[in-house]
Amino acid sequence: MIDVDFEQLPFSLLEDDHRERLKAAMEMAFFEAGQVLLEARRPADYVYVVHKGAVLELDPTLPADAGRLGVYTAGDVFGALSVLNGRSRYRFVTEEETLCYLIPAALFKTLCDEQPAFADYFRQRLASKNRLLAERREGGVTMAGFMLAKVHQCMRQPLVLPSGGTVQQAVAALNERQADSLLVERDGHVGVITKTDLLRGLVDEGLTPASPALSLATFRLVKVPPDEYLFAALVSMTRHEVERVVVMEGRKPVGVVELTDVLSFFSSRSYVVGLEVERADNLQALSLASARLPELVRALMAQGVKMRFAMDLLAALNGRIISKAFQFVVPEAHQEHGCLLVLGSEGRGEQILKTDQDNALILDDAAHWPERDEHMRRFTETLLTLGYPRCPGNIMVSNPEWVGSLSDWREKVSRWAGQGDDAAMMNLAILIDAHPVAGRAELVESLRETLFQRCSGDQILLSRFARPSLKFATPLNWFGALKKPDQGIDIKKGGLFPVVHGVRAMSLEHRVRDTGTLARLNRLVDAGQMDAGFAEELGEAMALFAELRLRQQLARLEGEGGQDPAGLPGNQLLVDRLSALERDLLRESLQVVNEFKKRLSRRFHLEY
Repeated sequence: MIDVDFEQLPFSLLEDDHRERLKAAMEMAFFEAGQVLLEARRPADYVYVVHKGAVLELDPTLPADAGRLGVYTAGDVFGALSVLNGRSRYRFVTEEETLCYLIPAALFKTLCDEQPAFADYFRQRLASKNRLLAERREGGVTMAGFMLAKVHQCMRQPLVLPSGGTVQQAVAALNERQADSLLVERDGHVGVITKTDLLRGLVDEGLTPASPALSLATFRLVKVPPDEYLFAALVSMTRHEVERVVVMEGRKPVGVVELTDVLSFFSSRSYVVGLEVERADNLQALSLASARLPELVRALMAQGVKMRFAMDLLAALNGRIISKAFQFVVPEAHQEHGCLLVLGSEGRGEQILKTDQDNALILDDAAHWPERDEHMRRFTETLLTLGYPRCPGNIMVSNPEWVGSLSDWREKVSRWAGQGDDAAMMNLAILIDAHPVAGRAELVESLRETLFQRCSGDQILLSRFARPSLKFATPLNWFGALKKPDQGIDIKKGGLFPVVHGVRAMSLEHRVRDTGTLARLNRLVDAGQMDAGFAEELGEAMALFAELRLRQQLARLEGEGGQDPAGLPGNQLLVDRLSALERDLLRESLQVVNEFKKRLSRRFHLEY
């Protein structure tokens, strides 16, 4: 009896009759420890599926330790590329007594010829494998149109009013089309007029039905192309605090997408969370909307939404919640004299579930705010009621150390840079991720420029800044296998942190203003500081780590007393609970992290 799960990848890509042919042809073979199964530069007679034991993948051209590329254990498949390419690039040797199922090379080639998706699986790069995993994860829906839907599938035809059109004509056009807004052009620029604008003009500004409507138009619009993802348009609406985007082809308006259209298109109550956040006009309503974020996260995960899009949406929603809380707590007279910053994963836009409060406040030098400390204490307490725990390191606006004028902050940057110790480098790292969510954004940009001027050209400081990227060992052993698969591995320390901080160090060196790791990678590629293919691998590795960690955190939320069913901390992954494909992806991703750490070591002259 063949003990292989043909419902799992890659065999699930085969049709039923192909699986039956495969089952009939597969045989089991026993191998002693140290036996060579595939020799480098030699043709392969079989593709191997490991039943029990372990097989090492070795590069014989490299020294013993450096040449150990990976290890294959129960459920893993190897030798496929050796068959497809006509010879093996590497040597495969059993590490211990091993049982393998053998697939004859001729049959494997035939299956690949007749089933292209099956052949493609073995040629996929890490990015493609991650997409395949997301689409086929147990219990999930494939992209289900959710991520594949484009703006043009949801947009309304534009209702355009002539530039000389009157208020009466505008009202009649809106009523006829049952629309909430119309477009108007002036000197080649497109503006929008809403029903609210028309009412304001008639009631507050004394316009008559015969008055020109053009004076009511808003020309600062959020625009998207028709082939933009609809999900990205929803993120733009949330981030810019608007309820519509104008669809443009070049300089020509071709449609309008309203927030209600997007929510209706997605047809799930989960996506109404964004609307509830926007409509919240008091702390109680905001708290109710904020409490529904975990529900939204589960819905996104169930639909197989790509992690980077989920992070974008959740970061935008969390930013709006924090911004609204600030507006409710801080008197309006003080709001425009400073800038509220979010830091850490929130600042990078990489938070999914709510994490600890990490925030700071920059004030302009002329600000006079005697009640500032009391207002900041109340703001911290408000975020606590909204589900954002206190920061264990006390990096919050309720701590006066993280509040100050622009001049104060510039002095802190200079002092931290001069100190050069671990604590000072950590403070600089926290600050470089700062993202404005309320108040005057130009204050943080001015401070960022100060940080770049002081730090970007200082090679000794950059070396000290980058060193923590190597602080935590990657959870792979010398043979490329995952360490302690039955005890759990810390995916944050061993996987996420080296990528995030290493990219942050390179971004400080090259004055990259973006705060998100993926955006920083793109800028580094544009600047010629990183190969595009390797940057993509890093981004996909980071997305995998984030998803596996998120699933662990969701399990904790659903477990009794907030505990994960496996009894592990939120950052610990129990490897033997992962599927064969997930283990394969995790191993490949951690190997990418190891390569990145080597590059960082050479770049910043670190001891690796």
